[in-house]
Amino acid sequence: MNPNIIIEKQKLMSSWVQDFGDTLYSWAYFKTSDEAVAQDLVQETFFSAYQNLGNFRNGSSPKTWLFSIIKNKVVDHYRKAPKNISLSDDTRYEADIWFGEDDNWKKEYRPEPWEAGDSNLLDNPMFNNMLSTCMDKLPSTWMACVQMKYLGEKETDDICQQLDITSSNLWQILHRAKLQLRHCLEKNWFKTQ
Repeated sequence: MNPNIIIEKQKLMSSWVQDFGDTLYSWAYFKTSDEAVAQDLVQETFFSAYQNLGNFRNGSSPKTWLFSIIKNKVVDHYRKAPKNISLSDDTRYEADIWFGEDDNWKKEYRPEPWEAGDSNLLDNPMFNNMLSTCMDKLPSTWMACVQMKYLGEKETDDICQQLDITSSNLWQILHRAKLQLRHCLEKNWFKTQ
């Protein structure tokens, strides 16, 4: 390849990294909640863009093209995630602890009502930090499901397709994740306030 073309490609990629790197990283971090994974996905995006620069026809903006690449990288990331979720001790599903043999809540684990004044909690930065901490304790697939369904407002079919899971598996994961999040918030936020 002509050395002048290589230099031009490098200059173009350097300007794209400068112009769009932070935005791509923020988006990847929002989708994965993992700094290292987000950094890797951005790096893979720019590497893929460099390799496929000949396919970019200026039919869209460079930013749009780069976002289409990183979206596919995020989907690939979750597809490669283990399908059988192995729960560690700190993130295990505690249905056997929370519920009795009659499938009703055990008295000591029954959810407590939250105060009516708690409706603006998402405006409280300290609450958001605690919610983020609780979400970080979820297994990665659970967190992806919660983020896509409730933060990204994606449709069930889209989530299932992206994560290669069934809709019944999605609803089971969401149910377990919500129980885990509620337990974490009650223990670390509401009982400390």
